[in-house]
Amino acid sequence: MKIYKTKNGAVVELKNNFYYKEPVNWDTLVNRKDLHGVLLNDIKKWSRLQNFEIDTNIQAPIANQEIWASGVTYKRSREARMEESKKAGGGSFYDRVYDADRPELFFKATPARTVGNGGKVRIRKDSTWDVPEPELTLFICSEGSIEGYTIGNDMSSRSIEGENPLYLPQAKTYDGCAGLGPCIYVPEKPIAPESMISLEIFRKKGSIFKGQIAISNMKRKHQELVGFLFRECSFPKGVFLMTGTGIIPPDEFTLKSGDEIRIQIEHIGVLVNFVA
Repeated sequence: MKIYKTKNGAVVELKNNFYYKEPVNWDTLVNRKDLHGVLLNDIKKWSRLQNFEIDTNIQAPIANQEIWASGVTYKRSREARMEESKKAGGGSFYDRVYDADRPELFFKATPARTVGNGGKVRIRKDSTWDVPEPELTLFICSEGSIEGYTIGNDMSSRSIEGENPLYLPQAKTYDGCAGLGPCIYVPEKPIAPESMISLEIFRKKGSIFKGQIAISNMKRKHQELVGFLFRECSFPKGVFLMTGTGIIPPDEFTLKSGDEIRIQIEHIGVLVNFVA
């Protein structure tokens, strides 16, 4: 099933049927263990919708949760990070963290810095090399269990991070730095590892880059990342965790204002963002 956040409430999609409730406290609604099971029970009391226009009625599926992110979880990401930081002497950092027991985890965004499907993400004015990073994003309840999945657009300044790895927070966290949506996919079982992540970027209505990769290419296990995230942090309302990217455009590519970013993950849907 899929759960969408709307301006006034929530919509659950199940087997091509839509169920609606308003008003709703989003934090309370999603931050529950066995979310699939409790939603199945909840929607018995919800209103049935005859139709629901997904593209025009939804918001980013976040209320008061933080967004965190993982880095260097795919081989392609390790290679790109090593190359971009070579001149600064930081190339070995990424090589070492790829093989280390402890993963790279960092704070990514607040809800105020996050946009939903159809929203405008930003590139920094002081950056010269910018890319989207398409990422399977976990929704984890306050008890530490993975309850759902969504699509994350981890906007990143490669020029700033490449200048010095210590600039990572500036390269990653700023206004409009994250896209999230279009829903939270809440399956009965974990998402299939062979599920594909796809990215396509359009400029003036023409496709200028596309790539795809299977989730199974990720080196780290999802629950492994969650375990490290929850070691010394608590998340009373749950948390989103972007799990890293394996799709990175070539070095000569950089985003420009007006570009359209389309990220698709099997079972979840498509997240569309535009560059402001």
